[in-house]
Amino acid sequence: MTAAKHGDTVKVHYTGKLEDGTVFDSSREKEPIEFTIGEGQVIPGFESAVVGMETGNSRSTTIPPEQAYGERRTDRILTVEREQFPDGLDPEVGQQLEVKQPDGQAVPVTVARVSDADVTLDANHPLAGRELTFEMELVEIR
Repeated sequence: MTAAKHGDTVKVHYTGKLEDGTVFDSSREKEPIEFTIGEGQVIPGFESAVVGMETGNSRSTTIPPEQAYGERRTDRILTVEREQFPDGLDPEVGQQLEVKQPDGQAVPVTVARVSDADVTLDANHPLAGRELTFEMELVEIR
């Protein structure tokens, strides 16, 4: 049997868990994730955990933040005056929004805090700063 290596396209079933065991994502009830090793389509720690696995192998791996979604960064949190929000938009804590940058690129943000005067938006990935554990099974190598 051959082991997965850089340049291979693989299919992997996975279950991702937080430090407390809470499942945040899983492919078990759907199709396995498919990606090409080395193309940066998945987080670096997930990709490197697949290297060396053979079809049918299972493994559990814990990925530190710097190999997942990075550390939480305070420079990715901004406070915006409420009057800058479009009419009819009543932001709520936890709501997902998109902010258009000057270059036209849309950045996903989460509403972190709401007051009468302003709204705090967090552009960190929701899993930034978290250690993630993945139970993974290599289903196919092409």
